[in-house]
Amino acid sequence: MDAPGSTNPAGDRRARPVDVPLLQIGGPAAMAPDSGGGCGDACGCGSGGEDDGEEYGLDPLDCGLDPDLAQLLVDAGLDPVQVEDVAHLAIEEDLDQGVDVTTVATVPEDAVATGDFTAREEGTVAGLRIAEAVLSVVCTDEFAVERHVEDGDRVVPGQRLLTVRTRTRDLLTAERSALNLLCRLSGIATATRRWSDALASAAASAGTAAGGETRVRDTRKTTPGLRALEKYAVRCGGGVNHRFSLSDAALIKDNHVIAAGGVAEAFRLVRTDFPGVPIEVEVDRLDQIEPVLAEGADLILLDNFTPARTAEAVRLVAGRARLESSGRLTLENAADYAATGVDYLAVGGLTHSSPILDVGLDLRTAEDGEPEGETREPREEVDV
Repeated sequence: MDAPGSTNPAGDRRARPVDVPLLQIGGPAAMAPDSGGGCGDACGCGSGGEDDGEEYGLDPLDCGLDPDLAQLLVDAGLDPVQVEDVAHLAIEEDLDQGVDVTTVATVPEDAVATGDFTAREEGTVAGLRIAEAVLSVVCTDEFAVERHVEDGDRVVPGQRLLTVRTRTRDLLTAERSALNLLCRLSGIATATRRWSDALASAAASAGTAAGGETRVRDTRKTTPGLRALEKYAVRCGGGVNHRFSLSDAALIKDNHVIAAGGVAEAFRLVRTDFPGVPIEVEVDRLDQIEPVLAEGADLILLDNFTPARTAEAVRLVAGRARLESSGRLTLENAADYAATGVDYLAVGGLTHSSPILDVGLDLRTAEDGEPEGETREPREEVDV
């Protein structure tokens, strides 16, 4: 189908990142409430009011991306402005104020090619629309897109994910930046899916509700500048999100306890200064749980508890607060922790240590045929 151009009318172009406070880029207001699996209860992404962003006149759809693509990103719980910024940053880093010297030297300016983004291994895909955004900021001519799968789908080696037809120079210039993001996010989704599958298998094996409600979720151990995208990838893999920032929820850890003079004291101070903020408290002993419950903790983080001690904590709390396990967690013991009835397994490795999913771009030969799909009109300006 035909899609509108990917820029605003002349003189009405979206402000670039240097003109927009970083606090607003990828902020809570752009997050869709029911996107891709949703977030954990301590996440503040749904807490933004209707006035969020009004001070700066921000609209997540007011960006340089194609409006249909921008809407797809919003529907996925992503901020199109942030995605466009990341795409520009990736390309500008790759070009370093110059040109793609290899491509310019070897490819005729008017050459057109069709390329397939293809899975090289089995996994779960995430970031396809983000790869499209990279193409959008590079392509100087219209490009056709054929979407074969969607984010969150399981894929196998050799499976086509996305087919693009555009100027060959543009496609090759965008290739690495698009793949870097797509491979990284798909790797996170794939790792998360393994945890989600392990928990689902444990629930099925138990044949009861035990473990059935336990969910894997991420932490703030993310790549600077890519947190929203990486947490999106976790949702694509069936996980849920912890808090997005230091401001949308409180997490009282050991250093806060030392500074405040005790667990209950730290809780009381946070509740006094920020009465509307969800509070999670980290404990490393069973005897710390009852005082925290008495203060009204929303969530308790069980730090380095064994499955046996976790089961004791679940019995002690008896539904008065949600419980999250952290530390000692592996895919091999995930079922043991889920069997205790704990609500969440916090796995920082989802975002800080997941290997990429190998995806490549293959240019088609003449006999391979051409794609039939959405056509994007030329951009009026390209900031690369």
